[in-house]
Amino acid sequence: MKVGFIGLGIMGEAMCYNILKKHDDQVFIYDINKAQMDKVARYGGIPCESSAHVAKMSDLIITVVPRSEHSMDVYSQIRDAVDDTKICVDMSTIDPDVSLQIRDMLAERGCAFLDAPVVKSQEAAWLGDVGIYVGGPRDVYDQIKPILRYMGRSIIHMGDHGKGLIMKICHNALVAQIQNGINETLTLARANGIDLDKYSAAISYGVGQNYYYDSKQIALMSKDYTTQFSVENMAKDLDICHRMIQPQGMEMPGLEVSRNVYKEALEKNMGGSDYCSTVEIIMARSHVSNKEQ
Repeated sequence: MKVGFIGLGIMGEAMCYNILKKHDDQVFIYDINKAQMDKVARYGGIPCESSAHVAKMSDLIITVVPRSEHSMDVYSQIRDAVDDTKICVDMSTIDPDVSLQIRDMLAERGCAFLDAPVVKSQEAAWLGDVGIYVGGPRDVYDQIKPILRYMGRSIIHMGDHGKGLIMKICHNALVAQIQNGINETLTLARANGIDLDKYSAAISYGVGQNYYYDSKQIALMSKDYTTQFSVENMAKDLDICHRMIQPQGMEMPGLEVSRNVYKEALEKNMGGSDYCSTVEIIMARSHVSNKEQ
């Protein structure tokens, strides 16, 4: 099976690398950033002149792009190059209703489609250990699961089209609220003379221990906000969640608290920083110094 990969950014580059390393057939690549495409070509990818060219050459087309409008643009470009012999998998995190529009557009060409957004960090992507939530027909999922396994060991079929994206948005909304709880309680501890080392040890003794803090405490201690997952991307996912709950009349107060923090972070030009940098917003609001006591 010839694979096409469109979108070679922070996550896409690492995910494509794992396909190139493990797959025994050709992998065609495209990114609007030619330098990034040239970089992945050095891993063994075959550069193409456009997204449509990738689709023409491939049996399975994988896309990883930043936003809903980017996914729609890519699939509009490749629509005429796909048919019932091809499968498309969008691994971007976009609005579920936009994903359903893409499904319908491809269905007119007879092309199968899955939504398969990923969780975890860039580091996990390089290790081939992202989590993957899949929405769409089970038989199509079963057919391409071996290729998904190149990129992640934890893969779950969530149900029909859109369900993978819905679960991804639920996941990230939960992570943001866990993160904000850490930010607030760490700020409270600092304000009362408890340093980060003791805070970390004490949290690990109880049920407050969590994966987010375990993975981020060194970065928080050193104030290393090198991007694994950006403020901008988390803000985007929280906005998707906000839009999702409107038709159902749901209220998610914790979501809105987190959205407000991310809105302020974007206003302070922190969009390219890792999302753990939002601790700076909470400490600044509380007039607490983010320095060791």
